[in-house]
Amino acid sequence: MKRQVPLLITFFVGTLLIVSIFSPATENLGEEFSVFFDVIAVFAFFLGGGNLLRVHLTKISRKREDWVYSVVTLVGFIVMLWAGLFKIGNEGGIAASVTEESSLFGMVFYSVLIPLQSTMYSLLAFFIASASYRAFRAKNREATILLVAAFIILLGRTAFGTMLTSWMPPSLSLAEIPNLAIWIMNSPNLAGQRAIMIGIGLGVVSMSLRIILGVERTYLGDDGK
Repeated sequence: MKRQVPLLITFFVGTLLIVSIFSPATENLGEEFSVFFDVIAVFAFFLGGGNLLRVHLTKISRKREDWVYSVVTLVGFIVMLWAGLFKIGNEGGIAASVTEESSLFGMVFYSVLIPLQSTMYSLLAFFIASASYRAFRAKNREATILLVAAFIILLGRTAFGTMLTSWMPPSLSLAEIPNLAIWIMNSPNLAGQRAIMIGIGLGVVSMSLRIILGVERTYLGDDGK
């Protein structure tokens, strides 16, 4: 019975939301159900925080590999939770916004988290450059086309690329590197993006139907049987 009830709820809610899209009489159901989704999300936050504490406290108590990082994670979690709940240092008091820069939460967020995110993104640039070097090696015809297109786009975004073809007559403006880079982005690239989005959409629809019909049951936990 503990398996059948969640399956029935999923089937009922999923079917009702699909019908609400096509039926004017039930078009507001999506907005009404979003309130229940917010309530469920609140409980999910509590479960997520509890699971975070359980996992890292277990790692610290057993002195597993890199357990020191678990200490840093827990300290950061507790400090931010404490600062956010009680609005520590907030000039507007407990009723003011949690994102005030004068508060402890805002100070840690703007002075610690954002610089760390910027550092991570800057490091990603080197990984992207390394991956691009490996991907753009002209091993076959497809890789060669990708290499040429990438080179044209990169060159078209620079002043040097504009200078190289600035001598061409207006009748051959499409052959200019900047215009060629724009054409590649707006035509072949856009067509590829749309094909990917269509594939993603079909995947979402198929997975949603599997969940609604009870074929996919992994969300129930364990093996879903």
